[in-house]
Amino acid sequence: MTEDKFLIFSGSSNKKLAESIVGKLGKTLGKSGLGVFSDGEIRFQSHENVRGADVFIVQSLTSDINFHIMELLLMADAFKRASAKRITAVIPYYAYARQDRKDRPRVAVSAKLLADLIETSGFSRVLTIDLHANQIQGFFNIPVDNLMGLPIFASYFEGVDNKDLVVVSPDAGGVERARIFSKMLKAGLAIADKRRTGPNVAEVFHIIGDVKDKNVIIVDDIVDTAGTLSATIKALKKNGAKKVSAICTHGIFSGEAISRIENAPVYSIYTTDTVPLINGRDKCEKIKVLSVAELFASAIESIHNETSVSKLF
Repeated sequence: MTEDKFLIFSGSSNKKLAESIVGKLGKTLGKSGLGVFSDGEIRFQSHENVRGADVFIVQSLTSDINFHIMELLLMADAFKRASAKRITAVIPYYAYARQDRKDRPRVAVSAKLLADLIETSGFSRVLTIDLHANQIQGFFNIPVDNLMGLPIFASYFEGVDNKDLVVVSPDAGGVERARIFSKMLKAGLAIADKRRTGPNVAEVFHIIGDVKDKNVIIVDDIVDTAGTLSATIKALKKNGAKKVSAICTHGIFSGEAISRIENAPVYSIYTTDTVPLINGRDKCEKIKVLSVAELFASAIESIHNETSVSKLF
């Protein structure tokens, strides 16, 4: 396949990340036009010839989530009808992933529904990072590459004094993630016993493990309203923890998240650029952003060249 048949396009949700990714690859974004009718309908058109091309669409499903999902689907349909050879959805943040099972009567399994929509629209492959639940990969009948963000954070913390360091999972569901990170840093491990009493409402009852006089790092995949994070920080401080930091791949920071973070006794929260910090969220000095651009660029290059992506996990 010739070089001009390798094209990367961006939706409107996280164009800064898309530009960073193509910059790492020495390319530029494909030209396209996005319009919105007065009633809110989206209109998309590619300004590039994509016949026989290997097309990648970068789109985080954030902010105006439903708009950006529809935009992604329309882009795929446009490229499919323009005879693209293969279309890969590069989704740094996969929305609706927290509804991945029928845990109550008469509820939707939105993670599966979104997977069906992505397949139907014409995508041949999905590239993402830190899905909220790994089993979501099984909702697709097309290949899904689920990258891991922990090595990015581990590289950042490389060389830190780990003698008094403990990695903390904010709930039982995140224990495996925390265990992997603790091994990377050669640190201890603790778990917060959390009870969720409603959407975005959580209480931490116990800390399982020794955190007294320890520096701790809370590890999570998503921080949304920061309710769980705030409760975990308070519980750790109550149990005698010294400096408390946190990492999360997807920093959504909606609702009262920023005020909770600013008022919490937390040193720093490290996140990535899978979700853009907009509407003043970038003004919070406790939030530090690491980039996933190089990781996604390497994965895109491997997919295009038909080489192994597993080396990036």
